[in-house]
Amino acid sequence: MFRGVTNLTVDSKGRLAMPARYREALLSRAEGKLVITTDSPACLLIYAAPDWIPIEDKLMGLSAFDPRIRDLQRLLVGYASDVEMDGAGRILIPGPLRKFAGVDKDVALVGQGHRFELWDLAKWDAQIGRAVEAVGNGMPAELEGFSL
Repeated sequence: MFRGVTNLTVDSKGRLAMPARYREALLSRAEGKLVITTDSPACLLIYAAPDWIPIEDKLMGLSAFDPRIRDLQRLLVGYASDVEMDGAGRILIPGPLRKFAGVDKDVALVGQGHRFELWDLAKWDAQIGRAVEAVGNGMPAELEGFSL
């Protein structure tokens, strides 16, 4: 399980050092093989490769006759890139994905259970501000009776 927010820096070559606390899990789960793809709004998703495969299979099993599904397939599968952690625990974020998400230097890596979100730090801060405001305006019906 990946959780928590970590502020990191993408180097000038587009490499991101995965935090040490996640490396062992990524090595044992996927031998350091990851898949990075797009998400909306303008962030990236990072999956251990074995966790991505059923998602990709499900997406590609949907009918491409629906233009909305075809667009989703283009975004998620079309941009999906296989990457591998190097000996220092770094991954190379491909240029088209960095451009899509506006990831340049300062980023937030956000654990989301079995995947990560990767945000440009300024966009992450803005997103969290919107989330805090939205929570203050009430919770969805699905969370009725939910307690921490």
